[in-house]
Amino acid sequence: MKRRTCLHFLEGDLASLEGDLTSVESDAASAESDAAALEGDSAPRAAHTASCVPAGCPEDCAEQARPLRRDAERNRQRILKAASKVFTDYGLEVSLDEVARQAGVGVGTVYRRFRTKEELVEALFVERIDAIAAMAERATAEPDPWTGLVSFMEQLAEMLAGDVGLRQMLMFATYGRDRVAYARQRNAPLMEKLVERAQAAGQVRPDIRQTDIPFIVFVLTEAAVIARHARPDIWRRYLAIVIDGLRPDREGLTPLPVPALQPDEMEMTMRQHAPRHR
Repeated sequence: MKRRTCLHFLEGDLASLEGDLTSVESDAASAESDAAALEGDSAPRAAHTASCVPAGCPEDCAEQARPLRRDAERNRQRILKAASKVFTDYGLEVSLDEVARQAGVGVGTVYRRFRTKEELVEALFVERIDAIAAMAERATAEPDPWTGLVSFMEQLAEMLAGDVGLRQMLMFATYGRDRVAYARQRNAPLMEKLVERAQAAGQVRPDIRQTDIPFIVFVLTEAAVIARHARPDIWRRYLAIVIDGLRPDREGLTPLPVPALQPDEMEMTMRQHAPRHR
């Protein structure tokens, strides 16, 4: 009697196991059905994503076009804000580790949002490069050619004097090369138009070329970097001197807007930029 009872229990357990197996097989079939449904949905979803991406956009651009989660987008904005500050103040040599520290995120978070430093630089400076082109376009629309040329030089110098990273990118094209090439191609004809209009009006000496204008501005803003602790606006003084030199003839002199460096300011400036002994 005891054996039958044990056998009876074993048979019950076996039946229970068979029922569990049937349930597992049913769940597996349901999962396969769900996967098939997801695959069916993926086609219109992919088509929608493709339609949201501009034509000619690289493959990684499609990835960037997908909306980020709220916390991911918040981290991205923190990274851009921190990078803007450190690149503007110290230039493009700043590491992504320092950007992450300033943003208060892990360096892995930075690399998840921007795979390379090049991507971060491009994302940060594209609007500023476009702003330069917009300034040049407004200057070419100025009724007086001389006013248009001078106002463009002054606005560009003011922008670059306060932004070390942007100046380095435009001068050396170390980062954001595609964007810089685009900016130069877009700005070159505008710069040429600014110069030619002023020359046709007899307001600029005939031997000036369009490449002289950005180069002059780079030189002026380098002076701002050298003297940033003593007189960060010293570039305005030298811009006034250069502007007088652009004219074919002059009646009087342009008042210099900023005084010259004092001897102690000059000494401090030179000491701060002397090569360091290693």
